[in-house]
Amino acid sequence: MSDDVRLIPIGPAERAAVAALRLADDQRELVASNAESLEEADADSGARPRAIVADGRIVGFLMYEVIDRGREANIYRFMIDRAAQGRGLGRAALDRLIAEISALPGLERIEICYVPENTGARRLYAAAGFVEIGVDADGEVIARRAVAPLRPSEGTA
Repeated sequence: MSDDVRLIPIGPAERAAVAALRLADDQRELVASNAESLEEADADSGARPRAIVADGRIVGFLMYEVIDRGREANIYRFMIDRAAQGRGLGRAALDRLIAEISALPGLERIEICYVPENTGARRLYAAAGFVEIGVDADGEVIARRAVAPLRPSEGTA
């Protein structure tokens, strides 16, 4: 199933499905709501929201922005619906996101923040090469990794 994961821009047709995604009860305080995140994306022209699609249906949501004069991407939303967790979809979506970001010209690094109590996120991001570098003003862990260069077989399509 994880081979079928795609990231798609969120248009009017995807908004309701993304807003309807839910986290497990014990995760609700760890990630901002998708409805609030979509409103934030509407107000921020730099936000790049994506729906995570697997097997033809929306199973997650993420959002990032490019900052520091185009040298850094900041992932500030990432979630998989509670019904789709535990199947490798988060890892596959993160791999697709890293590939999408790596295809952007001039990018050198990717940062992500998460609450320290989110041990699942900590494991996922560490496995993808993110290294914790500090804590931000809100008390969230900051993790960073270098942008992976594209292999010759990869394109930017």
